[in-house]
Amino acid sequence: MKSAIVPIITFLIFIAACRQVADKSGKAEKAFYPVARLEHAPDINAVWNKLPWNRIKPIQIDQFMGDRPTHFPFTQAKLGYDDEAIYVIFRVEDQYVKAVHTDHQDPVYQDSCVEFFFTPESDIDAGYFNLEMNCGGTMLFHHQMKPGTDKVNINSDDIPMMTVAHSLPEVVDPEIEDKTTWMVEYRIPFSMLKKYHDFSAPETGAIWRANFYKCADKTSHPHWLTWAPVDFPRPNFHLPKYFGILEFQE
Repeated sequence: MKSAIVPIITFLIFIAACRQVADKSGKAEKAFYPVARLEHAPDINAVWNKLPWNRIKPIQIDQFMGDRPTHFPFTQAKLGYDDEAIYVIFRVEDQYVKAVHTDHQDPVYQDSCVEFFFTPESDIDAGYFNLEMNCGGTMLFHHQMKPGTDKVNINSDDIPMMTVAHSLPEVVDPEIEDKTTWMVEYRIPFSMLKKYHDFSAPETGAIWRANFYKCADKTSHPHWLTWAPVDFPRPNFHLPKYFGILEFQE
């Protein structure tokens, strides 16, 4: 009996130690998000306070890369899914807001921009999508196997399969210097994503890897914010090994 108990106790101590390290670092909690299954799809209209979003806990994009920015916009995002699509909404309490790029695949990260990078499975080596959208709803949307490797633009014929809404005009120029809250919201059908990445639509317990970002490279107050912490000496969002965990709920 004694020989059986000792290994069990040793294993439990090991697990407790691992949890303690994760709790002290804070990274485990910050990098996990439960994705709610939606009974009813939201109206895509860039309204934050509505069903079903007002029943869903947000992600807060509160880490940063590079030097701590003087302007640190309070940025949140929420996710949900059903059998057909994944739904995303961002809310940004911002200032120094600008959007000049109006063609999809333009460098929208230079504008006031929010980004969703994700691997639609648990294996980060299988390739990932980077979906970057400025406050006016213009997007840069790629799939790539590794950063800068086998990069494919999402086809202009496929982008209309998404439904997109934004609370600000398509063009914001000159820059809005006053405090401004803005939202973007979109629906991405799994059928569109499957054209670029072979995966199964998520079921309960499925794991995706992802990160969420806020940036504004060429505004008067640039910043590079992240949800999951990224340990790198300069701003670089294309580091899948730091993606957090999305777990799809029942």
